[in-house]
Amino acid sequence: MSATTDFVDEGRTVKQADAKQTETSQVGMQSPTRQAAKASFLPVVREFVRAHQAFSAYDENHVRQLGLTVPQFDVIATLGNTPGMTMGQLAEKTLVTKGTLTGIIDRLERKGLVRREVPPENRRCFMIVLTPEGDRVFETVFPAHIAHLAERFNQLSEQELEAIRLSLKKLRELF
Repeated sequence: MSATTDFVDEGRTVKQADAKQTETSQVGMQSPTRQAAKASFLPVVREFVRAHQAFSAYDENHVRQLGLTVPQFDVIATLGNTPGMTMGQLAEKTLVTKGTLTGIIDRLERKGLVRREVPPENRRCFMIVLTPEGDRVFETVFPAHIAHLAERFNQLSEQELEAIRLSLKKLRELF
């Protein structure tokens, strides 16, 4: 048998004579994807994503039971106990992107929960303000939702909560 017999290895043709050298050179070496899959931070990423998914499901289910979407709740909770905010301030303080904020405000306005007011000192912008009905909704749903979240978060000690907060802050600052 010739020492140059061809065979296919990982999609490329290798001469039989090179096979022993190929095997030897690959011992102890892994493909880049296998090396990447062993990154020490991946279990952290997986757990973070799972925690986010679990929290989001728990949070969203309750907010929907209260008759709002999560972004609507976020806007109402942010406007509660304030004299109102400009769209820019509201976008900065909520978890809602500026691109979707206008549509959320439009829907809340149709529900009678917010209104747009033009401040006399700056007629180039407008303030988003809770209506009396919006304030009533805030006074009802905000404490109810905090109590719902407390059912889970109260299972952690103050030290655990602080450690989680600091870890999440550190993680956020990396990006």
